[in-house]
Amino acid sequence: MKEFHFQILIGVLFILFLIYAILKLTRTIEGLETQTNSSSQSLNISTSANMSSIHGVGGNSDTYSSNIKSNTIKLQDTFLINKYRKNYETVILNLDDLINNLMLQTTLNIDNTGNIDKVLESLKTLNTLSDSKNSLNKVMKFIDSKH
Repeated sequence: MKEFHFQILIGVLFILFLIYAILKLTRTIEGLETQTNSSSQSLNISTSANMSSIHGVGGNSDTYSSNIKSNTIKLQDTFLINKYRKNYETVILNLDDLINNLMLQTTLNIDNTGNIDKVLESLKTLNTLSDSKNSLNKVMKFIDSKH
């Protein structure tokens, strides 16, 4: 009976290996589309990929720029900064207080036994928290600029 189970296991492993080998040999690109020959590609100027390859890297910069602008407008519409400015400012100020307390906690917990690795790790954490405070300041300036 054990030999039968062993044979089934070997058979399943062999089938899995075959599937792996077939998938590994098949050329695929993102989106699970198989790559086509360049002779069979039709030129479609409206697609951004073809624009980029036909007209260089900047071939689709207008479309790219308008997509970024569209996404920015969608985000602005969801934030309603003018309506919720005070709430956002309160969140930022609370986060700033939290980061200040975390910085103090990190400073007070720096290893004093001479373990350089632990000291460096604490200093990296402290620097990351400091960078976070700078980011919060930039966010606050952004909110204040949206009157």
